[in-house]
Amino acid sequence: MHHEASLIATVAMGFMLAFAFAFLANRLRLPPLIGYLVAGIAVGPFTPGFVANTALAGQLAEMGVILLMFGVGLHFSAADLFAVRWIAVPGAIIQIVLTTALAGALAVSWGWSAGAALVFGLSLSVASTVVLLRTLDDRNALDSPNGRIAVGWLIVEDLAMVVALVLLPIFAEMLGGRPDPHSPVGGNTAVLITLSITFLKVAAFIALAVVLGPKIVPWLLKQVARTGSRELFTLSVLAVALGIAYGSAELFGVSFALGAFFAGVVLSESDFSHRAAADSLPMQDAFAILFFVSVGMLLDLSIIVREPVAILAVLLMILLGKSLIAFSIVLLLGYTVMTALTVSASLAQIGEFSFILAGLGKMTGLLSNDGLSLIVAGALLSIALNPICFMVVDLIVSRAGIGTRIGGYGEQRLARLQAQLDVLRERGAARETERSLRVQNLVDLFPIFAQLDHQAPEELLLLFRPRTASPGDRIIRKGDRPGAVYFISEGAVQVAIPNHEIRLGPGEFFGEMALLGGERRSADVVAIDFCKFLTLERRDFLSFVNRRPQLRAQFDEMAAQRAAEHPLSGSETSR
Repeated sequence: MHHEASLIATVAMGFMLAFAFAFLANRLRLPPLIGYLVAGIAVGPFTPGFVANTALAGQLAEMGVILLMFGVGLHFSAADLFAVRWIAVPGAIIQIVLTTALAGALAVSWGWSAGAALVFGLSLSVASTVVLLRTLDDRNALDSPNGRIAVGWLIVEDLAMVVALVLLPIFAEMLGGRPDPHSPVGGNTAVLITLSITFLKVAAFIALAVVLGPKIVPWLLKQVARTGSRELFTLSVLAVALGIAYGSAELFGVSFALGAFFAGVVLSESDFSHRAAADSLPMQDAFAILFFVSVGMLLDLSIIVREPVAILAVLLMILLGKSLIAFSIVLLLGYTVMTALTVSASLAQIGEFSFILAGLGKMTGLLSNDGLSLIVAGALLSIALNPICFMVVDLIVSRAGIGTRIGGYGEQRLARLQAQLDVLRERGAARETERSLRVQNLVDLFPIFAQLDHQAPEELLLLFRPRTASPGDRIIRKGDRPGAVYFISEGAVQVAIPNHEIRLGPGEFFGEMALLGGERRSADVVAIDFCKFLTLERRDFLSFVNRRPQLRAQFDEMAAQRAAEHPLSGSETSR
Protein backbone atom coordinates (compact mmCIF):
# COMPACT_ATOMS: atom_id res chain seq x y z
CA MET A 1 0.00 0.00 0.00
CA HIS A 2 1.40 3.34 -1.04
CA HIS A 3 1.72 5.84 1.75
CA GLU A 4 -0.29 8.36 -0.24
CA ALA A 5 -3.28 6.01 -0.23
CA SER A 6 -3.35 5.30 3.51
CA LEU A 7 -6.03 7.94 4.07
CA ILE A 8 -8.24 6.49 1.34
CA ALA A 9 -7.69 2.95 2.64
CA THR A 10 -8.52 3.96 6.22
CA VAL A 11 -11.70 5.76 5.24
CA ALA A 12 -12.81 3.13 2.73
CA MET A 13 -12.28 0.14 5.02
CA GLY A 14 -13.73 2.01 7.97
CA PHE A 15 -16.93 2.85 6.11
CA MET A 16 -17.31 -0.56 4.47
CA LEU A 17 -16.87 -2.53 7.67
CA ALA A 18 -18.93 -0.04 9.66
CA PHE A 19 -21.76 -0.53 7.17
CA ALA A 20 -21.47 -4.30 7.25
CA PHE A 21 -21.37 -4.65 11.03
CA ALA A 22 -23.96 -1.92 11.62
CA PHE A 23 -26.35 -3.65 9.21
CA LEU A 24 -25.77 -6.93 11.04
CA ALA A 25 -26.35 -5.21 14.40
CA ASN A 26 -29.60 -3.77 13.08
CA ARG A 27 -30.76 -7.22 12.00
CA LEU A 28 -29.99 -8.47 15.50
CA ARG A 29 -31.97 -5.50 16.92
CA LEU A 30 -28.85 -3.94 18.40
CA PRO A 31 -27.82 -0.27 18.11
CA PRO A 32 -25.80 0.45 14.94
CA LEU A 33 -23.19 2.05 17.20
CA ILE A 34 -22.09 -1.43 18.29
CA GLY A 35 -21.41 -2.27 14.66
CA TYR A 36 -19.21 0.81 14.30
CA LEU A 37 -17.17 -0.18 17.35
CA VAL A 38 -16.73 -3.77 16.10
CA ALA A 39 -15.59 -2.39 12.74
CA GLY A 40 -12.92 -0.41 14.56
CA ILE A 41 -11.70 -3.52 16.36
CA ALA A 42 -11.54 -5.34 13.01
CA VAL A 43 -9.28 -2.73 11.39
CA GLY A 44 -7.29 -1.96 14.55
CA PRO A 45 -3.64 -2.87 15.17
CA PHE A 46 -4.52 -5.61 17.67
CA THR A 47 -6.39 -7.88 15.25
CA PRO A 48 -5.02 -9.76 12.18
CA GLY A 49 -5.65 -8.64 8.63
CA PHE A 50 -5.92 -5.08 7.37
CA VAL A 51 -4.63 -2.46 9.82
CA ALA A 52 -5.87 1.08 9.36
CA ASN A 53 -3.74 4.12 10.04
CA THR A 54 -4.61 4.90 13.67
CA ALA A 55 -3.15 8.41 13.53
CA LEU A 56 -5.25 9.37 10.52
CA ALA A 57 -8.33 7.71 11.99
CA GLY A 58 -7.88 9.69 15.18
CA GLN A 59 -7.71 12.98 13.30
CA LEU A 60 -10.75 12.10 11.21
CA ALA A 61 -12.57 11.21 14.42
CA GLU A 62 -11.61 14.59 15.87
CA MET A 63 -13.27 16.23 12.87
CA GLY A 64 -16.37 14.20 13.65
CA VAL A 65 -16.34 15.50 17.22
CA ILE A 66 -15.93 19.07 15.94
CA LEU A 67 -18.85 18.84 13.52
CA LEU A 68 -21.09 17.09 16.06
CA MET A 69 -20.38 19.68 18.74
CA PHE A 70 -20.99 22.40 16.16
CA GLY A 71 -24.38 20.82 15.50
CA VAL A 72 -25.09 20.77 19.25
CA GLY A 73 -24.33 24.46 19.47
CA LEU A 74 -26.69 25.18 16.57
CA HIS A 75 -29.56 23.60 18.54
CA PHE A 76 -28.44 24.54 22.05
CA SER A 77 -28.43 28.29 22.51
CA ALA A 78 -26.58 30.18 25.19
CA ALA A 79 -29.93 30.95 26.81
CA ASP A 80 -30.65 27.21 27.12
CA LEU A 81 -27.28 26.63 28.73
CA PHE A 82 -27.89 29.53 31.12
CA ALA A 83 -31.32 28.12 32.05
CA VAL A 84 -29.87 24.82 33.36
CA ARG A 85 -26.88 26.39 35.12
CA TRP A 86 -28.17 25.79 38.67
CA ILE A 87 -28.13 22.03 38.20
CA ALA A 88 -25.49 21.55 35.47
CA VAL A 89 -22.66 23.55 37.05
CA PRO A 90 -22.74 22.34 40.69
CA GLY A 91 -23.87 18.87 39.66
CA ALA A 92 -21.07 18.30 37.17
CA ILE A 93 -18.35 19.68 39.44
CA ILE A 94 -19.44 17.64 42.49
CA GLN A 95 -19.84 14.51 40.37
CA ILE A 96 -16.34 14.90 38.88
CA VAL A 97 -14.78 15.28 42.34
CA LEU A 98 -16.62 12.29 43.87
CA THR A 99 -16.14 9.98 40.87
CA THR A 100 -12.44 10.86 40.64
CA ALA A 101 -12.01 10.11 44.35
CA LEU A 102 -13.87 6.79 44.15
CA ALA A 103 -12.13 5.58 40.98
CA GLY A 104 -8.79 6.84 42.30
CA ALA A 105 -9.28 4.83 45.49
CA LEU A 106 -9.89 1.74 43.34
CA ALA A 107 -6.65 2.37 41.43
CA VAL A 108 -4.71 2.85 44.69
CA SER A 109 -6.04 -0.50 45.93
CA TRP A 110 -4.41 -2.04 42.84
CA GLY A 111 -1.09 -0.54 43.88
CA TRP A 112 -1.05 2.35 41.43
CA SER A 113 0.68 5.64 42.21
CA ALA A 114 -1.24 8.76 43.22
CA GLY A 115 -0.63 10.34 39.81
CA ALA A 116 -1.90 7.27 37.93
CA ALA A 117 -4.93 7.10 40.23
CA LEU A 118 -5.73 10.78 39.54
CA VAL A 119 -5.55 10.35 35.76
CA PHE A 120 -7.59 7.15 35.99
CA GLY A 121 -10.25 8.83 38.14
CA LEU A 122 -10.54 11.88 35.92
CA SER A 123 -10.81 9.69 32.82
CA LEU A 124 -13.73 7.77 34.30
CA SER A 125 -15.47 10.90 35.63
CA VAL A 126 -16.19 12.54 32.27
CA ALA A 127 -18.75 11.19 29.82
CA SER A 128 -18.77 11.51 26.05
CA THR A 129 -20.91 14.37 24.77
CA VAL A 130 -20.83 12.83 21.29
CA VAL A 131 -22.29 9.53 22.52
CA LEU A 132 -24.96 11.30 24.55
CA LEU A 133 -26.02 13.45 21.60
CA ARG A 134 -26.42 10.44 19.35
CA THR A 135 -28.43 8.59 21.99
CA LEU A 136 -30.73 11.51 22.85
CA ASP A 137 -31.25 12.27 19.17
CA ASP A 138 -32.21 8.66 18.45
CA ARG A 139 -34.73 8.86 21.32
CA ASN A 140 -36.08 12.29 20.24
CA ALA A 141 -35.20 13.56 23.73
CA LEU A 142 -32.64 16.21 22.86
CA ASP A 143 -35.12 19.08 23.27
CA SER A 144 -36.73 17.78 26.46
CA PRO A 145 -35.90 19.47 29.81
CA ASN A 146 -34.07 16.36 31.02
CA GLY A 147 -32.18 16.17 27.75
CA ARG A 148 -31.15 19.82 28.05
CA ILE A 149 -29.97 19.23 31.61
CA ALA A 150 -27.91 16.21 30.56
CA VAL A 151 -26.26 18.07 27.66
CA GLY A 152 -25.58 21.13 29.84
CA TRP A 153 -24.07 18.84 32.50
CA LEU A 154 -21.68 17.30 29.98
CA ILE A 155 -20.74 20.70 28.55
CA VAL A 156 -19.66 21.76 32.06
CA GLU A 157 -17.69 18.52 32.35
CA ASP A 158 -15.94 19.32 29.08
CA LEU A 159 -15.03 22.78 30.35
CA ALA A 160 -13.62 21.25 33.53
CA MET A 161 -11.56 18.78 31.52
CA VAL A 162 -10.04 21.63 29.50
CA VAL A 163 -8.67 23.01 32.75
CA ALA A 164 -7.49 19.54 33.81
CA LEU A 165 -5.62 19.03 30.54
CA VAL A 166 -3.74 22.29 31.08
CA LEU A 167 -2.91 21.64 34.74
CA LEU A 168 -1.92 17.97 34.51
CA PRO A 169 1.48 18.55 32.85
CA ILE A 170 2.25 21.27 35.40
CA PHE A 171 1.72 18.94 38.36
CA ALA A 172 3.08 15.82 36.60
CA GLU A 173 6.50 15.88 38.28
CA MET A 174 4.93 16.48 41.69
CA LEU A 175 2.68 13.44 41.11
CA GLY A 176 5.56 11.15 40.16
CA GLY A 177 5.69 11.64 36.42
CA ARG A 178 8.00 13.39 33.99
CA PRO A 179 8.31 17.19 34.20
CA ASP A 180 6.64 19.32 31.55
CA PRO A 181 9.41 20.56 29.21
CA HIS A 182 7.30 23.62 28.30
CA SER A 183 6.64 24.62 31.89
CA PRO A 184 8.49 27.60 33.39
CA VAL A 185 10.65 27.25 36.46
CA GLY A 186 8.86 25.14 39.04
CA GLY A 187 7.32 26.30 42.26
CA ASN A 188 4.00 27.49 43.56
CA THR A 189 4.35 30.86 41.87
CA ALA A 190 4.73 29.28 38.43
CA VAL A 191 1.68 27.09 39.06
CA LEU A 192 -0.42 30.06 40.08
CA ILE A 193 0.72 32.06 37.06
CA THR A 194 -0.08 29.20 34.68
CA LEU A 195 -3.45 28.68 36.32
CA SER A 196 -4.28 32.38 36.02
CA ILE A 197 -3.23 32.46 32.38
CA THR A 198 -5.41 29.43 31.65
CA PHE A 199 -8.50 30.97 33.17
CA LEU A 200 -7.83 34.27 31.42
CA LYS A 201 -7.53 32.52 28.06
CA VAL A 202 -10.79 30.61 28.53
CA ALA A 203 -12.54 33.79 29.72
CA ALA A 204 -11.18 35.73 26.74
CA PHE A 205 -12.39 33.08 24.31
CA ILE A 206 -15.89 32.99 25.81
CA ALA A 207 -16.05 36.80 25.84
CA LEU A 208 -15.05 37.01 22.16
CA ALA A 209 -17.51 34.25 21.26
CA VAL A 210 -20.38 35.95 23.08
CA VAL A 211 -19.64 39.59 22.17
CA LEU A 212 -18.12 39.52 18.68
CA GLY A 213 -19.33 36.16 17.39
CA PRO A 214 -23.03 37.06 16.97
CA LYS A 215 -22.04 40.13 14.98
CA ILE A 216 -19.32 38.74 12.73
CA VAL A 217 -20.37 35.17 11.90
CA PRO A 218 -24.00 35.86 10.80
CA TRP A 219 -22.81 38.88 8.80
CA LEU A 220 -20.22 36.72 7.03
CA LEU A 221 -22.75 33.99 6.20
CA LYS A 222 -25.21 36.61 4.96
CA GLN A 223 -22.63 37.88 2.48
CA VAL A 224 -22.04 34.32 1.30
CA ALA A 225 -25.78 33.62 1.06
CA ARG A 226 -26.16 36.68 -1.15
CA THR A 227 -24.02 34.99 -3.78
CA GLY A 228 -26.72 32.36 -4.23
CA SER A 229 -24.14 29.55 -4.30
CA ARG A 230 -25.19 26.55 -2.22
CA GLU A 231 -21.70 25.05 -2.43
CA LEU A 232 -20.08 28.24 -1.21
CA PHE A 233 -22.54 28.48 1.69
CA THR A 234 -21.83 24.89 2.75
CA LEU A 235 -18.12 25.60 2.52
CA SER A 236 -18.52 28.73 4.65
CA VAL A 237 -20.35 26.73 7.35
CA LEU A 238 -17.56 24.15 7.48
CA ALA A 239 -14.95 26.90 7.47
CA VAL A 240 -16.64 28.60 10.44
CA ALA A 241 -16.94 25.34 12.42
CA LEU A 242 -13.44 24.04 11.76
CA GLY A 243 -11.79 27.46 11.73
CA ILE A 244 -13.16 28.55 15.11
CA ALA A 245 -12.41 25.13 16.58
CA TYR A 246 -8.81 25.20 15.40
CA GLY A 247 -8.31 28.87 16.24
CA SER A 248 -9.70 28.46 19.75
CA ALA A 249 -7.32 25.58 20.40
CA GLU A 250 -4.27 27.39 19.03
CA LEU A 251 -4.91 30.82 20.51
CA PHE A 252 -6.77 30.11 23.75
CA GLY A 253 -5.91 26.51 24.63
CA VAL A 254 -9.58 25.49 24.42
CA SER A 255 -10.37 22.05 23.03
CA PHE A 256 -11.50 21.62 19.43
CA ALA A 257 -14.87 20.31 20.63
CA LEU A 258 -15.64 23.28 22.86
CA GLY A 259 -14.52 25.76 20.22
CA ALA A 260 -16.87 24.16 17.71
CA PHE A 261 -19.68 24.11 20.28
CA PHE A 262 -19.42 27.86 20.85
CA ALA A 263 -19.25 28.40 17.08
CA GLY A 264 -22.61 26.68 16.83
CA VAL A 265 -24.01 28.67 19.76
CA VAL A 266 -22.95 31.91 18.06
CA LEU A 267 -24.75 30.91 14.87
CA SER A 268 -27.86 29.49 16.59
CA GLU A 269 -29.48 32.91 17.06
CA SER A 270 -29.17 33.90 13.41
CA ASP A 271 -31.47 33.29 10.45
CA PHE A 272 -28.99 30.79 9.03
CA SER A 273 -29.00 28.19 11.83
CA HIS A 274 -31.41 25.75 10.16
CA ARG A 275 -29.73 25.98 6.78
CA ALA A 276 -26.30 25.57 8.38
CA ALA A 277 -27.51 22.54 10.34
CA ALA A 278 -29.00 20.93 7.23
CA ASP A 279 -25.88 21.53 5.14
CA SER A 280 -23.49 20.16 7.77
CA LEU A 281 -25.60 17.13 8.79
CA PRO A 282 -24.23 14.66 6.18
CA MET A 283 -20.67 15.54 7.18
CA GLN A 284 -21.56 15.15 10.86
CA ASP A 285 -22.96 11.65 10.29
CA ALA A 286 -20.02 10.50 8.20
CA PHE A 287 -17.32 11.68 10.57
CA ALA A 288 -19.27 10.55 13.65
CA ILE A 289 -19.08 7.00 12.29
CA LEU A 290 -15.31 7.37 11.92
CA PHE A 291 -15.16 8.55 15.54
CA PHE A 292 -16.71 5.33 16.81
CA VAL A 293 -14.56 3.26 14.45
CA SER A 294 -11.45 4.96 15.84
CA VAL A 295 -12.57 4.12 19.40
CA GLY A 296 -12.74 0.44 18.47
CA MET A 297 -9.25 0.63 16.96
CA LEU A 298 -7.77 1.53 20.35
CA LEU A 299 -8.85 -1.66 22.11
CA ASP A 300 -6.20 -4.30 22.78
CA LEU A 301 -8.31 -7.45 23.06
CA SER A 302 -5.59 -9.21 25.08
CA ILE A 303 -6.41 -7.01 28.06
CA ILE A 304 -9.71 -8.85 28.37
CA VAL A 305 -7.86 -12.13 28.90
CA ARG A 306 -5.11 -10.66 31.10
CA GLU A 307 -7.23 -8.40 33.32
CA PRO A 308 -10.87 -9.56 33.25
CA VAL A 309 -11.52 -8.63 36.89
CA ALA A 310 -10.03 -5.14 36.46
CA ILE A 311 -12.12 -4.55 33.32
CA LEU A 312 -15.25 -5.64 35.17
CA ALA A 313 -14.39 -3.27 38.03
CA VAL A 314 -13.86 -0.37 35.58
CA LEU A 315 -17.14 -1.12 33.85
CA LEU A 316 -19.04 -1.26 37.15
CA MET A 317 -17.45 2.02 38.19
CA ILE A 318 -18.70 3.67 34.99
CA LEU A 319 -22.14 2.09 34.82
CA LEU A 320 -23.02 1.97 38.51
CA GLY A 321 -20.60 4.00 40.62
CA LYS A 322 -20.66 7.19 38.57
CA SER A 323 -24.37 6.83 37.80
CA LEU A 324 -25.33 6.42 41.45
CA ILE A 325 -23.27 9.48 42.36
CA ALA A 326 -25.02 11.54 39.67
CA PHE A 327 -28.42 10.14 40.69
CA SER A 328 -27.89 11.23 44.30
CA ILE A 329 -26.61 14.69 43.32
CA VAL A 330 -29.62 15.41 41.09
CA LEU A 331 -32.04 14.42 43.87
CA LEU A 332 -30.13 16.52 46.44
CA LEU A 333 -30.34 19.51 44.09
CA GLY A 334 -34.13 19.15 44.20
CA TYR A 335 -35.01 17.62 40.85
CA THR A 336 -37.22 14.67 39.96
CA VAL A 337 -36.32 11.00 39.91
CA MET A 338 -36.91 11.01 36.14
CA THR A 339 -34.31 13.75 35.75
CA ALA A 340 -31.91 11.83 38.00
CA LEU A 341 -32.41 8.65 35.96
CA THR A 342 -31.83 10.49 32.66
CA VAL A 343 -28.63 12.15 33.88
CA SER A 344 -27.41 8.84 35.38
CA ALA A 345 -27.94 6.98 32.11
CA SER A 346 -26.29 9.84 30.21
CA LEU A 347 -23.14 9.57 32.35
CA ALA A 348 -22.95 5.77 32.15
CA GLN A 349 -20.20 5.88 29.50
CA ILE A 350 -16.88 7.57 28.81
CA GLY A 351 -15.43 8.84 25.55
CA GLU A 352 -13.28 11.41 23.79
CA PHE A 353 -11.96 13.39 26.77
CA SER A 354 -11.17 10.13 28.57
CA PHE A 355 -8.88 9.12 25.69
CA ILE A 356 -7.22 12.53 25.66
CA LEU A 357 -6.63 12.47 29.41
CA ALA A 358 -5.33 8.90 29.33
CA GLY A 359 -3.01 9.72 26.42
CA LEU A 360 -1.65 12.76 28.26
CA GLY A 361 -1.20 10.66 31.40
CA LYS A 362 0.84 8.12 29.44
CA MET A 363 2.90 10.88 27.77
CA THR A 364 3.75 12.44 31.14
CA GLY A 365 4.72 9.06 32.60
CA LEU A 366 1.81 8.93 35.05
CA LEU A 367 -0.16 6.13 33.40
CA SER A 368 1.05 2.72 32.18
CA ASN A 369 0.07 0.95 28.97
CA ASP A 370 -2.22 -1.37 30.90
CA GLY A 371 -3.90 1.63 32.53
CA LEU A 372 -4.53 3.13 29.10
CA SER A 373 -5.92 -0.19 27.83
CA LEU A 374 -8.27 -0.48 30.80
CA ILE A 375 -9.68 2.98 30.13
CA VAL A 376 -10.14 2.22 26.43
CA ALA A 377 -11.81 -1.11 27.20
CA GLY A 378 -14.10 0.59 29.69
CA ALA A 379 -14.96 3.25 27.10
CA LEU A 380 -15.77 0.75 24.36
CA LEU A 381 -17.88 -1.50 26.59
CA SER A 382 -19.72 1.40 28.23
CA ILE A 383 -20.47 3.04 24.89
CA ALA A 384 -21.84 -0.24 23.59
CA LEU A 385 -23.97 -0.73 26.71
CA ASN A 386 -25.18 2.87 27.05
CA PRO A 387 -28.33 2.37 24.92
CA ILE A 388 -29.22 -0.51 27.22
CA CYS A 389 -28.90 1.83 30.22
CA PHE A 390 -31.56 4.05 28.69
CA MET A 391 -33.74 0.99 28.03
CA VAL A 392 -33.44 0.11 31.73
CA VAL A 393 -34.54 3.65 32.60
CA ASP A 394 -37.58 3.26 30.33
CA LEU A 395 -38.37 -0.05 31.99
CA ILE A 396 -38.14 1.48 35.48
CA VAL A 397 -40.38 4.36 34.47
CA SER A 398 -42.98 2.12 32.84
CA ARG A 399 -43.07 -0.26 35.80
CA ALA A 400 -43.00 2.39 38.52
CA GLY A 401 -45.44 4.73 36.81
CA ILE A 402 -46.42 7.67 38.95
CA GLY A 403 -44.24 6.35 41.73
CA THR A 404 -41.22 7.81 40.02
CA ARG A 405 -42.35 11.23 41.28
CA ILE A 406 -42.00 10.19 44.94
CA GLY A 407 -45.00 12.25 45.97
CA GLY A 408 -44.25 15.03 43.54
CA TYR A 409 -40.67 15.55 44.73
CA GLY A 410 -38.82 17.97 42.45
CA GLU A 411 -41.80 18.50 40.17
CA GLN A 412 -42.07 22.21 40.93
CA ARG A 413 -38.40 22.84 40.26
CA LEU A 414 -38.55 20.91 37.01
CA ALA A 415 -41.76 22.72 36.07
CA ARG A 416 -40.03 26.08 36.54
CA LEU A 417 -37.20 24.93 34.31
CA GLN A 418 -39.73 23.64 31.80
CA ALA A 419 -41.41 27.05 31.82
CA GLN A 420 -38.09 28.80 31.15
CA LEU A 421 -37.28 26.45 28.29
CA ASP A 422 -40.81 26.85 26.91
CA VAL A 423 -40.37 30.62 26.83
CA LEU A 424 -37.08 30.21 24.98
CA ARG A 425 -38.66 27.73 22.61
CA GLU A 426 -41.61 30.06 21.98
CA ARG A 427 -39.20 32.86 21.15
CA GLY A 428 -37.44 30.60 18.68
CA ALA A 429 -40.77 29.48 17.23
CA ALA A 430 -41.87 33.11 16.94
CA ARG A 431 -38.72 33.92 14.99
CA GLU A 432 -39.38 30.97 12.68
CA THR A 433 -43.02 31.97 12.25
CA GLU A 434 -42.04 35.55 11.47
CA ARG A 435 -39.52 34.31 8.94
CA SER A 436 -42.08 32.00 7.30
CA LEU A 437 -44.65 34.80 7.18
CA ARG A 438 -42.13 37.12 5.53
CA VAL A 439 -41.49 34.48 2.87
CA GLN A 440 -45.21 33.86 2.36
CA ASN A 441 -46.02 37.56 2.26
CA LEU A 442 -43.34 38.06 -0.38
CA VAL A 443 -44.87 35.36 -2.58
CA ASP A 444 -48.41 36.64 -1.99
CA LEU A 445 -47.45 40.24 -2.77
CA PHE A 446 -45.38 39.42 -5.86
CA PRO A 447 -46.94 36.42 -7.68
CA ILE A 448 -44.06 36.34 -10.17
CA PHE A 449 -42.04 34.52 -7.47
CA ALA A 450 -44.73 31.92 -6.74
CA GLN A 451 -43.39 29.31 -9.15
CA LEU A 452 -39.82 29.42 -7.85
CA ASP A 453 -38.30 26.72 -5.66
CA HIS A 454 -38.89 27.02 -1.91
CA GLN A 455 -35.41 28.40 -1.19
CA ALA A 456 -35.68 31.26 -3.70
CA PRO A 457 -37.95 33.53 -1.60
CA GLU A 458 -35.66 33.05 1.40
CA GLU A 459 -32.70 34.02 -0.76
CA LEU A 460 -34.58 37.08 -1.98
CA LEU A 461 -35.17 38.22 1.60
CA LEU A 462 -31.41 38.23 2.05
CA LEU A 463 -30.82 40.10 -1.19
CA PHE A 464 -33.51 42.75 -0.79
CA ARG A 465 -32.58 46.16 0.55
CA PRO A 466 -35.43 48.28 2.01
CA ARG A 467 -35.95 51.83 0.78
CA THR A 468 -38.57 54.50 1.38
CA ALA A 469 -39.82 57.56 -0.52
CA SER A 470 -42.11 60.49 0.23
CA PRO A 471 -44.69 62.04 -2.16
CA GLY A 472 -42.90 63.99 -4.86
CA ASP A 473 -39.58 62.17 -4.55
CA ARG A 474 -38.05 61.27 -7.93
CA ILE A 475 -37.00 57.63 -7.69
CA ILE A 476 -35.75 57.16 -11.26
CA ARG A 477 -34.66 59.86 -13.68
CA LYS A 478 -34.88 59.34 -17.42
CA GLY A 479 -31.43 58.83 -18.97
CA ASP A 480 -29.78 57.51 -15.79
CA ARG A 481 -27.82 54.30 -15.79
CA PRO A 482 -29.81 51.43 -14.20
CA GLY A 483 -28.76 50.60 -10.66
CA ALA A 484 -31.61 48.58 -9.12
CA VAL A 485 -35.06 47.10 -9.62
CA TYR A 486 -37.85 48.28 -7.30
CA PHE A 487 -40.65 46.11 -5.84
CA ILE A 488 -43.44 48.18 -4.26
CA SER A 489 -44.63 46.85 -0.90
CA GLU A 490 -46.55 50.00 0.17
CA GLY A 491 -47.61 53.24 -1.52
CA ALA A 492 -47.75 54.17 -5.19
CA VAL A 493 -45.57 55.70 -7.92
CA GLN A 494 -46.21 57.38 -11.24
CA VAL A 495 -44.26 56.51 -14.36
CA ALA A 496 -44.12 59.38 -16.87
CA ILE A 497 -43.86 58.26 -20.47
CA PRO A 498 -44.58 60.28 -23.62
CA ASN A 499 -48.31 61.10 -23.90
CA HIS A 500 -49.12 58.72 -21.06
CA GLU A 501 -48.76 58.19 -17.31
CA ILE A 502 -48.89 54.88 -15.52
CA ARG A 503 -49.68 54.39 -11.84
CA LEU A 504 -48.09 51.44 -10.04
CA GLY A 505 -49.05 50.22 -6.56
CA PRO A 506 -48.29 47.44 -4.06
CA GLY A 507 -47.34 44.14 -5.68
CA GLU A 508 -45.97 45.80 -8.83
CA PHE A 509 -42.39 46.56 -9.74
CA PHE A 510 -40.37 48.68 -12.11
CA GLY A 511 -36.86 49.14 -13.43
CA GLU A 512 -36.09 45.51 -14.21
CA MET A 513 -35.90 45.61 -18.00
CA ALA A 514 -33.28 48.35 -18.08
CA LEU A 515 -31.11 46.08 -15.94
CA LEU A 516 -31.70 43.05 -18.14
CA GLY A 517 -31.10 44.97 -21.37
CA GLY A 518 -28.27 47.14 -20.10
CA GLU A 519 -30.05 50.26 -21.35
CA ARG A 520 -30.40 53.66 -19.73
CA ARG A 521 -33.57 54.54 -17.89
CA SER A 522 -36.33 55.46 -20.38
CA ALA A 523 -38.82 57.20 -18.06
CA ASP A 524 -39.12 59.26 -14.90
CA VAL A 525 -40.63 57.51 -11.87
CA VAL A 526 -42.00 59.71 -9.06
CA ALA A 527 -43.56 58.73 -5.74
CA ILE A 528 -47.16 59.95 -5.34
CA ASP A 529 -47.61 58.49 -1.87
CA PHE A 530 -45.48 57.45 1.09
CA CYS A 531 -43.75 54.38 -0.35
CA LYS A 532 -41.85 51.39 0.88
CA PHE A 533 -39.76 49.44 -1.62
CA LEU A 534 -37.76 46.25 -1.66
CA THR A 535 -34.87 46.85 -4.03
CA LEU A 536 -32.46 44.50 -5.74
CA GLU A 537 -29.11 45.93 -6.75
CA ARG A 538 -28.01 45.32 -10.34
CA ARG A 539 -25.46 42.64 -9.45
CA ASP A 540 -27.82 40.75 -7.13
CA PHE A 541 -30.75 40.96 -9.53
CA LEU A 542 -28.82 39.74 -12.57
CA SER A 543 -27.23 36.91 -10.58
CA PHE A 544 -30.60 35.80 -9.23
CA VAL A 545 -32.42 35.96 -12.57
CA ASN A 546 -29.64 34.38 -14.64
CA ARG A 547 -29.65 31.33 -12.36
CA ARG A 548 -33.41 30.93 -12.98
CA PRO A 549 -34.20 30.84 -16.73
CA GLN A 550 -37.90 30.43 -15.98
CA LEU A 551 -38.00 33.75 -14.14
CA ARG A 552 -36.01 35.44 -16.90
CA ALA A 553 -38.54 34.15 -19.43
CA GLN A 554 -41.39 35.62 -17.35
CA PHE A 555 -39.74 39.03 -17.28
CA ASP A 556 -39.16 38.90 -21.06
CA GLU A 557 -42.77 37.89 -21.67
CA MET A 558 -44.04 40.77 -19.51
CA ALA A 559 -41.79 43.19 -21.38
CA ALA A 560 -43.18 42.02 -24.70
CA GLN A 561 -46.76 42.47 -23.47
CA ARG A 562 -45.98 45.93 -22.16
CA ALA A 563 -44.32 46.94 -25.42
CA ALA A 564 -47.46 45.89 -27.28
CA GLU A 565 -49.72 47.86 -24.91
CA HIS A 566 -47.49 50.96 -24.69
CA PRO A 567 -45.10 51.10 -27.65
CA LEU A 568 -43.30 54.14 -26.29
CA SER A 569 -43.25 53.14 -22.65
CA GLY A 570 -39.69 51.91 -22.64
CA SER A 571 -38.66 49.42 -20.00
CA GLU A 572 -39.52 50.89 -16.63
CA THR A 573 -42.89 49.39 -15.67
CA SER A 574 -44.22 45.96 -14.85
CA ARG A 575 -47.62 44.81 -13.73
